[in-house]
Amino acid sequence: MGTYKNDGRSRLIDIFLVSLKLGCTSFGGPTAHIGYFHNEYVKKKKWLDEREFSELIALCQLLPGPASSQAGFGIGLKRGGVAGGIASFAGFTFPSFALMALFAFYLSGLASAGNGWLHGLKIVAAAVVLQAVYSLGKSFATKRETATIAFLAAAGMFVFPNSLAQLAIMAASGAAGYLFCNKTAGGLSAGSFTNVSKKFAVACLAIFCLLFVLLPAIRSIGVEAELADSFYRSGALVFGGGHVVLPLLERELVPTGFISKENFLAGYGLVQAMPGPLFTFSAYLGAAVHGWTGAIIAIAAIFLPGFLLLLAVLPFWEKIRTKPSIQSVVAGLNAGVVGLLAAAFYDPIFVSSITSRTEAALFALFFGLLAFWKIPPWLLVVLGAGAGYSFL
Repeated sequence: MGTYKNDGRSRLIDIFLVSLKLGCTSFGGPTAHIGYFHNEYVKKKKWLDEREFSELIALCQLLPGPASSQAGFGIGLKRGGVAGGIASFAGFTFPSFALMALFAFYLSGLASAGNGWLHGLKIVAAAVVLQAVYSLGKSFATKRETATIAFLAAAGMFVFPNSLAQLAIMAASGAAGYLFCNKTAGGLSAGSFTNVSKKFAVACLAIFCLLFVLLPAIRSIGVEAELADSFYRSGALVFGGGHVVLPLLERELVPTGFISKENFLAGYGLVQAMPGPLFTFSAYLGAAVHGWTGAIIAIAAIFLPGFLLLLAVLPFWEKIRTKPSIQSVVAGLNAGVVGLLAAAFYDPIFVSSITSRTEAALFALFFGLLAFWKIPPWLLVVLGAGAGYSFL
């Protein structure tokens, strides 16, 4: 028994250390993370094979939440159970979590050196989001049907700029995809990824739904409950991960006065230079509102719904993954994401970041460097902060 416990503990430590290495070195956003994961977990460690890896990625792309972090959690889950999933998440997330929280604590002191660098980070954020709209549009809104869904989603957000409307728009996008998008089922092979029981899956789904209903009812208790509700709802409703969470968080936190629009965008610009998941932007926001307690609540709340949904769906994935109707709904949801992100790019990002000719020139330069010269985002952050400090 003692040997079994020691083996289990050693396995968890191994999972944590491998993911910690990835958390320190995985620059480039969610798509790049998948490449890092494939190289480390499939080619080097051989913790899962090509089929298992591709099926896990496909499932994570279907679900709300950060796809790369869900994939990392799923790999840890396969290797070491739920504890392994948590260890994998902790290692991959901790480096950027700590850096973003510390940045929030020292923001006021850094700002005393001048606000030009903050303006530079805001312009970087604008360039990054436009590049994301451009890239996602090329992937998910290329056909007449999906492009129409994207434009209608953007128009809806311009008319109804609130988080409840976002939920309605995403639901309408999925319905439109089901009705109008013809997409054949993927050719995924048979076989199960992990042995999550159906009872445990149902329990996870029940917890997900309970928290989604309960947290809004208790948010008036205090700032901790408000943060938990805001970040949990954002994590539960975001399709596409990464940059797509920006409009959800902005509408949860900026209008309520938790954080200024300028500091919100400065933090979002900075997270582009971080390794690991972009969702650690939530640690910066939580720390800015309520210190370390806020950072921990924010990071836990925004990731939890995606992990609960992954656990809830895994046992049933075999039956639903190849249905053309599911693929059509996902096509509509992805197109809706493009529209939501395009609306968020215009307001609040562009209208608050680009207010002079100098800022417009820097924005055009940064977007060109990012979209066409493919410079890494961390380097763009350094250039943006330096240019802002020098010229703004």
